[in-house]
Amino acid sequence: MKNPLHYQISEYDCGPTTMLNAISFLFQREEIPPAVIRNIMLYCLDCYNNEGIMGKNGTSRAAMMFLCNWLNEFGKIGQLPVSGSYLSGESVWVGKESLIYDALCRGGVVIVRVFFECDHYVLLTGIKEEKILMFDPYYVEEKFPEQGIVQVKDQPFWYNRIINEEYFNRESTELYALGPTKDREAILIFNEKTKKTAEQTIEYFI
Repeated sequence: MKNPLHYQISEYDCGPTTMLNAISFLFQREEIPPAVIRNIMLYCLDCYNNEGIMGKNGTSRAAMMFLCNWLNEFGKIGQLPVSGSYLSGESVWVGKESLIYDALCRGGVVIVRVFFECDHYVLLTGIKEEKILMFDPYYVEEKFPEQGIVQVKDQPFWYNRIINEEYFNRESTELYALGPTKDREAILIFNEKTKKTAEQTIEYFI
């Protein structure tokens, strides 16, 4: 059984929430070992704010990179058929020839760091009519004024936003922008049992 994706419970836990949502999206509840949940919560929320309070500046890139590598090793020893790749800089963009697009077409998910008043982690879960399906763990009631961002409330297992891809590729600090190229970050995660081959998705790159 799959669990619905869930929302962060504070102003700071978008990192662990999005990482847990990635695992929930890719695997059945019965497949997920407790060690995965434990380590995600253990290593996230590692940043200190200006007052020296741990966790109140969210989760660092180093922590997300470590978790990506740990999931890879966890998969290699046969505990869960999971694999991950950490991307940064020029490799992080959204478009038909991007690694992000490829991962989504092949049944994977992508965690990206975007701008939402501050740095913020969200989960990309698919593509629909050349728009990106995304689950943002930060719950809001009000509608966004931007025409390229559509809020969705009836797909709790899949997405809660539909976004034009050009929104991500902006180098500004605007809503859901990936920001300056040098600062970009993404994590591709796959269930190796359901991962599609490149040949199965070649039509996306013609």
